[in-house]
Amino acid sequence: MTRRSCAIYATGIVCAHLLIVGIALVVAQVFQTMIHSRLKKEITLTEKSQMFESWKNPPPPVYMEYYFFNVTNPEVFLKGGKAAVKQIGPYTYREYRPRENVTFLENGTKIFAVNPKSFVFVPEKSAGDPKVDILTTVNIPLVAVMNELKTYSFVLRTFVSMYMNSLGIEMFMNRSVHEVLWGFKDPLLSKIHALQPDVDENFGLMWKKNGTHEGEFVFHTGEENYMDFGKIDTWNGMSKMSWWSSDQSNMINGTDGAVFHPLINRSELLYIFAADLCRSIHLAYVRDVEVKGIQAYRFAPPNDVLMSPKDNPSNEGFCVPAGDCLGTGVLKVSVCREGAPIVVSFPHFYQADPKYINAVDGLSPNKEEHETYLDLQPTTGVPIRACKRAQLNIILKRVQGFPKTKYINETIFPIMFVNETATIDDESASQMRTLLLIVTLVSNFPLLIVGLGVILLLVLVVLFCRNRQKKTAKDDTAYTQVSDKPDEPSETPASQPMKNGSYIAMSPVEPQKC
Repeated sequence: MTRRSCAIYATGIVCAHLLIVGIALVVAQVFQTMIHSRLKKEITLTEKSQMFESWKNPPPPVYMEYYFFNVTNPEVFLKGGKAAVKQIGPYTYREYRPRENVTFLENGTKIFAVNPKSFVFVPEKSAGDPKVDILTTVNIPLVAVMNELKTYSFVLRTFVSMYMNSLGIEMFMNRSVHEVLWGFKDPLLSKIHALQPDVDENFGLMWKKNGTHEGEFVFHTGEENYMDFGKIDTWNGMSKMSWWSSDQSNMINGTDGAVFHPLINRSELLYIFAADLCRSIHLAYVRDVEVKGIQAYRFAPPNDVLMSPKDNPSNEGFCVPAGDCLGTGVLKVSVCREGAPIVVSFPHFYQADPKYINAVDGLSPNKEEHETYLDLQPTTGVPIRACKRAQLNIILKRVQGFPKTKYINETIFPIMFVNETATIDDESASQMRTLLLIVTLVSNFPLLIVGLGVILLLVLVVLFCRNRQKKTAKDDTAYTQVSDKPDEPSETPASQPMKNGSYIAMSPVEPQKC
């Protein structure tokens, strides 16, 4: 057997083995199963896992952009007309949110933590100076007092109204953005504080929220089941809430939005518990996106999250008291936050009933600027980019005993909205791309084997064809004598021996004619 034949046979054997083994591995998904099993074990909130440190101290910078609605015609609104507002902002703050008091519970299957948040003003990302810019907005402390007195006698309400008039307290106030956001000493609350010391005399939308946390959380580490990774077990010692009117609405579902389980698919719903909304919301897949070279799935709240119970009966539990429901796109949260009748929505009443948008001039909802979304890397479940957008509103309506409200039309009045954004930093993005490259290579290793087998198959075909060509050329040749003269007696001296044989050469045979 020639060397060429040996090479052909060896190539064929190796090619067959590679194709058989590669196809078998592809069909059995051995490497993909191995990678998925490894991810399920590695992505947990244990001290030895890589996820733990990034969960405890999130590396991506988080920015809070505050936008306010400046009221341009308060007198017109008080006389029964339509209010007009103009959006101002953003006033941007860098948010720091480390996990503190981290404690493992129940053999590492659960973890306790608080998440204090602190804010630092970022002037280069802001549209103005919050300490200088003056804002005309609803006097929320006044509305809170009227809301508390609505069950009291008409005489008492009238007396309180007269007293507020003597103090010069109006339905709308002019304050700096910084005061409205971070707090100021309110004259009406100061008077109440003198009578009831437990009432705080200061007011601000973010009063006492700089450096504080939203409650005590216990999370699942994912040690027992990777699908529970990061899910909330209890909040402030509660496994469910009590202020909504149905068991389903009182459930604490999902994570806090910082992490999600690995191996996310497009068809599932993701749940987030939002402590500031006092409820859980769900997100649905929207489309594939790319962030800093990383492929991700975009999830966003679908229309039914804040849909009216008439169109989505599962939201009926958020009507408190039962049957007292608002329309699509708004949620009353005053049930869990005492004081003013606060309502939350998406910015500019995005996805809300048009009646709320048309009730105030100056609103223009659009998906690009006002949608809440999460871009998640599906293999690891890590958020790559996030935009949480929520608007704070207050219900203004007529209250008997307070003449200043005599002509106003009931309106869900916009106060401000926040755009909380975070995008993976460059270093973390580089590490993520490297990890995903390794995962891709290992998962697709069987395909590499099949590819190598196909290449060797092509080499085998080439070698086989060339070998056939050589063999055909050999069959088409013949051997002829150098000279066609008849043998003549040798004149070689007798002393010289005769040569055994004659010289021959190979020459083409002349084709014979039939």
